[in-house]
Amino acid sequence: MPRSVNAVASKARRKRILKQAKGFYGKRKNVYTVAKNVVEKGMTYSYVGRKLKKREYRALWIARINAAVREEGLTYSVFINKLKAKNIDLDRKILADLAMNEPESFKKLVESVK
Repeated sequence: MPRSVNAVASKARRKRILKQAKGFYGKRKNVYTVAKNVVEKGMTYSYVGRKLKKREYRALWIARINAAVREEGLTYSVFINKLKAKNIDLDRKILADLAMNEPESFKKLVESVK
């Protein structure tokens, strides 16, 4: 009895990988064995990159808040501590946005915390 292979599934699997490798340079885009390795590594980088993006944005927000608060005569850590003491629940993203785009309302917030 001849060996049974599922050519439809095999071709679909290869096609999916090559579709993901579209736009890559050289053999990376059209040779399955090379494309498979490169796509797998790319997926790893994209996973790690999503985690790094969160970290980098948080650092950016903290730097912006710190710069705005120092103009008012406080430091970042003291400001955050006083916000928590007064039960003001604004996250760093919102605080950084206020500091950048609405400095007057941010100054009022700092004055209310002092």
